[in-house]
Amino acid sequence: MGDDSEWMKLPIDQKCEHKVWKARLNGYEEALKLFQRIEDEKSPEWGKYLGLIKKFVTESNAVAQLKGLEAALAFIENAHAAGKTTGEVVSGVVTKVFNQPKARAKELGTDICLMYIEIEKAEVVQDELLKGLDNKNPKIVVACIETLRRALSEFGSKIVTLKPVVKVLPKQFESREKAVREEAKQLAVEIYKWIRDALRPPLQNINSVQLKELEEEWVKLPSSPPKQTRFLRSQQDLKAKFEQQQAQGGDQSDGDEEEETAAAVDPYELLEAVEILSKMPKDFYEKIEAKKWQERKEALEAIEALTKNPKLENGDYGDLVRALKKVVGKDANVMLVSMAAKCLAGLAAGLRKKFGTYAGQVVPTILEKFKEKKPQVVQALQEAIDAIFLTTTLQNLSEDVLGVMDNKNPSIKQQASLFLARSFRHCTQATLPKSVLKPLCAALIKQVNDSAPEVRDAAFEALGTAMKVVGEKAVNPFLADLDKLKLDKIKECADKVELPGGRKGAGGGGGAAEKKPAAKAAAEAPPKSSAPPRKTTAAASKAAAGPSKKGKPASAAGGKAKKAPDSKEVAETELSMEVCEDLAAGVLPAACLQQLDSANWKERLASMEEFQRAVETMDKAAMPCQALVRMLAKKPGWKETNFQVMQMKLHIVALIAQRGQFSKTSASLVLDGLVDKVGDIKCGGNAKEGLTAIGEACSLPWTAEQVVSMAFAQKNPKNQAETLNWLANAMKEFGFAGINVKGFINNVKTALGATNPAVRTAAIALLGVMYLYMGAPLRMFFEDEKPALLAQIDAEFEKMQGQSPPAPIRSTKKSSAAEEDGDDGEEQDEDGGGGQDIMDLLPRTDICDKITSDLVSKIEDKNWKIRKEGLDEVAGIISEAKFITANIGELPLALKGRLNDSNKILVQQTLTILQQLATAMGPGLKQHVKALGIPVITVLGDSKPNVRTAAMTTLQAWVEQTGMKDWLEGEDLSEELKRENPFLRQELLGWLAEKLPTLRTVPGDLMLCVPHLYACLEDRNGDVRKKAQDALPTFMMHLGYDKMNKATGKLKPASKDQVVGMLEKARAVMPAKPAAPAKAGGKGSAETSRSASASRSQPAGDEGDSKPEVKKVRGGAAAKKGPAGKKPAAKGQKDDEDKSGPIFTLIPNAKEQRIKEEKQLKILKWNFITPRDEYVEQLKTQMSTCFAKWLQDELFHFDFQRHVKAIGVMIERLESESDATIGCLDLILKWFTLRFFDTNTTVLMKVLEYLKLLFAMLNRENYHLTEYEANSFVPYLILKVGESKDVVRKDVRAILGMLCKVYPASKVFPFLMEGTKSKNSKQRAECLEELGCLIEGYGMNVCQPTPAKSLKEIAVHIGDRDTSVRNAALNTVVAVYNVCGDQVYKLIGNLSEKDMSMLEERIKRSAKKTPAAPPKQSAPERSQREHPTNPNATFLRKPAQEDPNKLKIMYRTYRIQARQNAQHSESSHPSIPKEFQLDLDMIEMDQSRVCELPDLVQHKLDELLEPIMIPEPKMRAVSPHFDDLHNSTASTINFVISQVASGDINTSIQALAQIDEVLRQEDKAEVMSGHIDQFLIATIMQLRLTYSTHMADDRLDKKDIVKLYSCIIGNMLSLFSMESLAREASMGVLKDLMHGLMTLLLDGRMEDIEDGTQVIRSVNLLVIRVLENSDQTNMISALLVLLQDTLISTAGSPMVSELVMKCLWRMIRFLPETINNINLDRILLDVHNFMKVFPKEKLKQLKSDVPHRTLKTLLHTLCKLTGAKILDHLSMIENRNESELEAHLRRSVKPSGNLSGYKSDRGNEKGGLRSDDRMSKAKVSDILSEIFKKIGSKENTKEGLTELYEYKQKYSDADLEPFLKNTSQFFQSYVERGLRMIESEREGKARIQTSAVIPQHDSSLSGSNEELKPAVYYERLKILRQRQGLENTSRQQGVGGSDDEPQQRPAISSLLSSKPSVASSTDMLHSKLSQLKESRELYQQEHNAHSHSPTHGHTRSASPAANLDDLKKRLERIKSNRQ
Repeated sequence: MGDDSEWMKLPIDQKCEHKVWKARLNGYEEALKLFQRIEDEKSPEWGKYLGLIKKFVTESNAVAQLKGLEAALAFIENAHAAGKTTGEVVSGVVTKVFNQPKARAKELGTDICLMYIEIEKAEVVQDELLKGLDNKNPKIVVACIETLRRALSEFGSKIVTLKPVVKVLPKQFESREKAVREEAKQLAVEIYKWIRDALRPPLQNINSVQLKELEEEWVKLPSSPPKQTRFLRSQQDLKAKFEQQQAQGGDQSDGDEEEETAAAVDPYELLEAVEILSKMPKDFYEKIEAKKWQERKEALEAIEALTKNPKLENGDYGDLVRALKKVVGKDANVMLVSMAAKCLAGLAAGLRKKFGTYAGQVVPTILEKFKEKKPQVVQALQEAIDAIFLTTTLQNLSEDVLGVMDNKNPSIKQQASLFLARSFRHCTQATLPKSVLKPLCAALIKQVNDSAPEVRDAAFEALGTAMKVVGEKAVNPFLADLDKLKLDKIKECADKVELPGGRKGAGGGGGAAEKKPAAKAAAEAPPKSSAPPRKTTAAASKAAAGPSKKGKPASAAGGKAKKAPDSKEVAETELSMEVCEDLAAGVLPAACLQQLDSANWKERLASMEEFQRAVETMDKAAMPCQALVRMLAKKPGWKETNFQVMQMKLHIVALIAQRGQFSKTSASLVLDGLVDKVGDIKCGGNAKEGLTAIGEACSLPWTAEQVVSMAFAQKNPKNQAETLNWLANAMKEFGFAGINVKGFINNVKTALGATNPAVRTAAIALLGVMYLYMGAPLRMFFEDEKPALLAQIDAEFEKMQGQSPPAPIRSTKKSSAAEEDGDDGEEQDEDGGGGQDIMDLLPRTDICDKITSDLVSKIEDKNWKIRKEGLDEVAGIISEAKFITANIGELPLALKGRLNDSNKILVQQTLTILQQLATAMGPGLKQHVKALGIPVITVLGDSKPNVRTAAMTTLQAWVEQTGMKDWLEGEDLSEELKRENPFLRQELLGWLAEKLPTLRTVPGDLMLCVPHLYACLEDRNGDVRKKAQDALPTFMMHLGYDKMNKATGKLKPASKDQVVGMLEKARAVMPAKPAAPAKAGGKGSAETSRSASASRSQPAGDEGDSKPEVKKVRGGAAAKKGPAGKKPAAKGQKDDEDKSGPIFTLIPNAKEQRIKEEKQLKILKWNFITPRDEYVEQLKTQMSTCFAKWLQDELFHFDFQRHVKAIGVMIERLESESDATIGCLDLILKWFTLRFFDTNTTVLMKVLEYLKLLFAMLNRENYHLTEYEANSFVPYLILKVGESKDVVRKDVRAILGMLCKVYPASKVFPFLMEGTKSKNSKQRAECLEELGCLIEGYGMNVCQPTPAKSLKEIAVHIGDRDTSVRNAALNTVVAVYNVCGDQVYKLIGNLSEKDMSMLEERIKRSAKKTPAAPPKQSAPERSQREHPTNPNATFLRKPAQEDPNKLKIMYRTYRIQARQNAQHSESSHPSIPKEFQLDLDMIEMDQSRVCELPDLVQHKLDELLEPIMIPEPKMRAVSPHFDDLHNSTASTINFVISQVASGDINTSIQALAQIDEVLRQEDKAEVMSGHIDQFLIATIMQLRLTYSTHMADDRLDKKDIVKLYSCIIGNMLSLFSMESLAREASMGVLKDLMHGLMTLLLDGRMEDIEDGTQVIRSVNLLVIRVLENSDQTNMISALLVLLQDTLISTAGSPMVSELVMKCLWRMIRFLPETINNINLDRILLDVHNFMKVFPKEKLKQLKSDVPHRTLKTLLHTLCKLTGAKILDHLSMIENRNESELEAHLRRSVKPSGNLSGYKSDRGNEKGGLRSDDRMSKAKVSDILSEIFKKIGSKENTKEGLTELYEYKQKYSDADLEPFLKNTSQFFQSYVERGLRMIESEREGKARIQTSAVIPQHDSSLSGSNEELKPAVYYERLKILRQRQGLENTSRQQGVGGSDDEPQQRPAISSLLSSKPSVASSTDMLHSKLSQLKESRELYQQEHNAHSHSPTHGHTRSASPAANLDDLKKRLERIKSNRQ
């Protein structure tokens, strides 16, 4: 047993995995104890076992397995994380435990499964068990069924989903194993307990014997439903309740609960859907149209059989439905009609909600068909219409039903009513709102009085059912006009009605409700109302509510009965005069009554005074209002002539109306009189007061309608005008609730057409007030008025635009009995029914009859043109009708077909028609949402963006009319989202994300979209993923986090984790639901009386409530009365008003308080890696006190576009609210730090834009950031400096630059140091660059804590992996070196050798052979720099560590100064006229070819510019560069370029500024193309001029020179950073440019000028830029030629050649990358020429061996890169064999063994070139002696001389001395003369035809357009000057040591060894400019300064004669100038 002890020592978890079973057994036992002991369900101990539990269960040893199972059970019960193991463990149980022989193992296995269910994992367990049913081992199957049965019996059908179980049950009954069949039977019995008969349909096909057995078992079951006995962890409350009931003794639960559980399962849900469309007979559609009825019957029988399937698969049943509908409507054979009806019923039953789309088409046909008398047809139709009703809502069908209610045929009316009665039974209070009920009741009331008894009975039944369903209280208002007999009949019917499912109606059982006190009845009504919950408190009583709007007097108890709680009306019967007099006598003094009709007006007046006193003291309840007003109307009544009496009378009417219970009957008696006096000057005021009082008593809507109709019935225009004025005012006082616009709109139209202007004005003013409430739709009523009138109306509306309606100050009074409830209910009904929705008031046309079958078939035609015609017709019909009813026949299906038309134009046209339809149909559109709206969503998946846009517009137009509810109901939306079309998905999700936040409630079907939403989160398409993420929070706000989290359970584990993470994020930004429109209860917060139709004209704020809510606002808030009604305008309005107010509030000391709180740690310190929720919440709280509410909502909105909008507002207000901005600065900066963590670039760019403006403002205000502000902002800003996008980095750098002006640089430094520790290499590099800038700008003092410490940290980065970081670190250390010299080495401490050498190299490069500059600034200067005050100081800090940038900034500053010219008025800055500016935009616009040159008003520059005005090239058309644009701009550019070389510094700077302007804008830079050489030449000229003249001139301010250099270098940097332009520079020009720049680099005088060193550093960079970006071939050639020149010239500084070689080395370094782009032939020609001038021997004689090494390296590199191929590139070299170069190359190539075409035996190989050399030396003497022989003989002299000349040309170093020294002087001079002759001859030829060697060089160098470049002209001019003797051949030293030509040699050798050099294209120009300058300054120097040796003539082709005259003239001019 020794091995036992080994495993005994192991920890438990390892024992459980041990290979010895005993060890495992022991492990399981201990694990079991451990699991029972651990208290904390989340203890880390559990984690160790998560992966082992499956092994516990699948243990192979039977003994150990039992213990393992026990341990596993304990684990599952106690561990929090156990749920994660469900899948694997249950599948282990199924396969390895259920097959065990031991019962105990099976029992434990089952327990484990049930325990998993208890911990909420029912779905997974069930899936695994169902998989187990397919196992081959019957034991396992039995155990699985048994486990399922136990789960169901314990947990109930709510937790165990029965559908999948029922689906597999029939298969188990077919099993061969008896045990399985038995177990299946037990399970079926258990299921039956829970769902009863719903189980029958799925099992109908099993063996009849088995079914019979089951039936017997089922009968035995108790009828009471079973109860859940075991509960989930989340159901602990139910568990407690259950246990309590058990304790009390079992079955005492209340019945409601039982019912609820019983009805839980719908059999339909358990069925499998059958697909029938494909099974239809192929010839169905032909047969159904056949002539013979038998054939039609066959077709229908086939369909009938298919539709008997209880559940059908969704599909497009449109054609089938239409065919059936046609049979029902048109077929003469009644048998077929009933068959078709049965088919329709079957379809409706099988498809359920999915059939809803077709309901609208079929119902009208069925209703019409009820005219059939045959019972079988009627019955079939009834079944069909009932089945169809269940697929849709009554609301959708109500229009159709109402349409047949007036039908002449009594059968149709009867069946329609009966259909309503049956339908009502299925409704509840919620699904039968008043808006639907009201029109139906109105129609039924008409039928109650019908002549046909069956119609009357059906109507009674329908009304009775409605009363039963929604309660008496709700129906009674509609029954006001019925007499008692009929009311009783309705109540009787109501009592008989049996509601399905034993529901109790809302009335609580018919008449009983009346006997209860009103309040109690109200309490009974279950609060299920769909309108705002207020309704439910309304009591059953209806006292004091006016009757329906039409104001018919109602028959109810007399005036006395008003207090009775159940009185239904405040209406009185009209009393006779006698009765009135009696009543009046009871309350008025006798004298008063007698004097009423006295002839003396004074008596009448006294009587009125008595009357008034009596009324004032009378008791309200006892006041007989009708009698009193009758008395007032007694003769002379309203014809009273005395105005005083009349005033009193009118006043008394108002008093009675205010104090008594004033009915509409009383009102009718006096209104006529009041209206008559409204226009009276003296009495009008009192009359209006009376009208207002009556309005309060009898409701304004009724009063207004009466008054207006009375006023327009009479002809008095004064009265009409004043009536309208009164009404306008009354509307403002009462609000607009319940006003029936239709009632008086016609009168208003009459008024608008009146002749009297006062009436017209009053009408327009009234419309203005109505517009306040109704908004834009009001105008619809007046569309057809005359234009002039319309203009006036529009002007009035315009005035009202944006105003909100005043809060109502009056309201209709309520009778005491129903103070709270009665009126409320009434109003509710009027408004809830859309009383105010203007759309309901419009007169609508029924276009059904115009939608003929011909039109429909046109729309469906095969030919697209005919389809288009059909659509055009439809559009015509709709636009003609303007407003239409919802009934549009077969149009929906036809249009739906066109939405997927192959012709996209027709799709777009259809969408346009649908938009038109939406506007025309208004709210009636709802019923077409399923048929036509959903297909519009499908179009969102179209590939064409314009079609998608049109579809989205259509969708929005529809939703505006229908609201969102109908779209979200049912599966349609989720079906659309399921389609895997990325366009559809992103459009649809975007739309939902926009709409969902505006809804208060959504249908539960939204949950169906969630799985597809999750799929979209992982879609391949990035846009879909983005939209899905945006939509997540909006789904969550309605469905809740828990539901959505639960839905992730079905995802794959990898997806699940990802989605859950996103859900967490979405939870943080979940928007709040919009507030309910008004609170429940009578005194709810009446938000406003503004009807929400206003929200149509301008959506309320950001809530953008969708339609359904809008209606509730109407119905709810608008109807509120009482004290609460005085609240100001709605929230939406308020928001709009607020936005104009300040966005920040300045609270004194608030910021200090926040700083203090953070210090005391009362709040979180703003410091995080990523912002957590608590930080965001804290910031929200802090902001709420000082930010405008709406702004804060925008800033924390989850939609980024709101952020952009908010920042936009902040930018606008930055200046106007600068103080407040500074007051909230800490919060603003903190909010921006949150934005740095967003990934959205749009927001980021906007953020940076604001920050730049903000820091500029802070700088202007001289504000300094506090530590607290900087600490919570700068670190996060620095994060962004490492952003991958250049634009962002650039902005961040700019902000950092500005930051140093408002916060000390020394404090910014540590933040940047922190930034260098980032993982992001870009961030490290940028931070280091910034550090360099700080040190450069502010000296070493910025280095915190100490320079040494910070530099050590910086130096570490020199060894970084990333090149950019290394470079940045080196640059920063160099910046330090520039400030403190060699001390830098002490500061940086020890570096590795490699790093140190890199650093030294870099310092050496930057040091320019100058002693280290002392630290630049003295202390006072430095402090001034930290807070620069002068505008020029800004350029001291550059955005990146690149010298030229600094220069550019300097240079831009100059340019700005040059523009402003305000600061300097000295002569050195003459103001520059506009003419100097190059306005490219203008030039580009100008298409004309000629561009006039600007006039130079101020400068007389003619003489100065003459010589260098460049002649227009004659061959312009050939040049590829000169296109139209250039033609118009070329001369302008030429002019500006010519100014660059000006002798006046300012002119030159100005010209450079303009050119830089062009170069800096990439889109415009291309105009410089073709002018590059010209521009470079002018620049080189200026460099030479500055070097030679300006620098020497003490009178000039050296700052100006630096300025000029800065401009030149800035320009060059711009130019050479654009490769396309840089490549245009030709070789000659590059050579001169490099020479000029090197001369400048070596100019010692620059050291002494302030900022000179800066210039030098920039030149360095420029040289590198030129080397990198120029055409590489030109560049190498230029350097070779320049090297050759500098080596020959002894006058120049030897340093120049050193620099040239450095450049060459650099070019050699680039060769591996550039080898493919360079022209090797040309370079080799240049090397060849160089070697001719400097053969190897001569090179070695030079002081330095670097040139030799340089050349060797160049050739070696070329050989290495190209190999033997290089020998093929010697094509340009004549007689290659004698070229030293070729020999060298062969030697270099040879070792590699690829000698192309050069074969030699091994003996020769060693000799290589040397043998060749020897050979040539031996040959030389032979050849020369041969030549001299020829010269000596007479006949061959000429030939000999020519050969000698050519020989000399080839071997320039050949020594002729030995041959000539023995000859006579004469012979020598003869030879010399002869050679000269030949030379001049050759030169002459060369002028006419280009020379042999150079032209190739030339052409390859310059291409065709070289001809056109100015340099050519200068060359020609030079040759001409030589010919005319203007140019001397003797050489003079060039002014600035810039000459680069060899000195004269002895004549003959000079001739023979003249080097083929490349001319310096600019020397000539330079010389002329210098001459002119000197002549202007009257320095008379000799005439031939700067002229060059004639040898230059070789290189350029001479000019053709054509241009001679032109040039001669110019020469003449030059000469005269010189003189």
